[in-house]
Amino acid sequence: MPKINLGTLYVVSTPIGNLQDITKRALDCLKTVDYILCEDTRITNRLLLKYNIQSKLISYNEKNEHNRISKVIDDLNNNFNIALVSDAGTPCISDPGYRLVSHIKKNNLDFNVLPLPGPSAALSALSVSGLPSDSFYFVGFLPKKKGRQKKINQIKEIDSSIILYEAPYRINKTLSDLYSYLGDRKIFIAREMTKMYEQHFYGTIKSMIDQNIHINPKGEYVIIIAKEGYLVE
Repeated sequence: MPKINLGTLYVVSTPIGNLQDITKRALDCLKTVDYILCEDTRITNRLLLKYNIQSKLISYNEKNEHNRISKVIDDLNNNFNIALVSDAGTPCISDPGYRLVSHIKKNNLDFNVLPLPGPSAALSALSVSGLPSDSFYFVGFLPKKKGRQKKINQIKEIDSSIILYEAPYRINKTLSDLYSYLGDRKIFIAREMTKMYEQHFYGTIKSMIDQNIHINPKGEYVIIIAKEGYLVE
């Protein structure tokens, strides 16, 4: 039950592409909070303009989150209501915001931290992947260099579908690395989900590499890899 007379931090999910994919509850929250913490004010402002929302925006991202936390805590102590959003999807899932929520929990601060659920790139992709969804393991982004091989070897042993995020300029290298360490597996790739140029790819890692499938280097990707042995099921 929400606490009375204390500031509230709302963790608000926003669209992963199509701006119509937002809940009424999220819009009502964004309209009424004292301010909105967001990764990039320019991106969040597009959403606010579409729905005629005039709430104040404050940048909160990987570069400044350590410096912002104390200010946010002070405001919550002064009974401010604050919304936390990411550029797209659900905050704190491979996005800034985790450290703020973790700080509140670890220090037993008596604020309300409430989720406003909505779009998630990982679950949206999984729902149309055609790969087993009864059990899955979310990795997020693989390490760029240090620890990359170790991480891929770790997920090799996981007996469920595996969900990765990847940037466009690393997609081809990642496919090659996955094939090198995991072998050939069924795979699903989603790009630009819910947007005009949305693309889906389904096949095997090797077939995508061998057929020289041209994957557009724009737009973030969700990669879903089947567990070992799924090829023969």
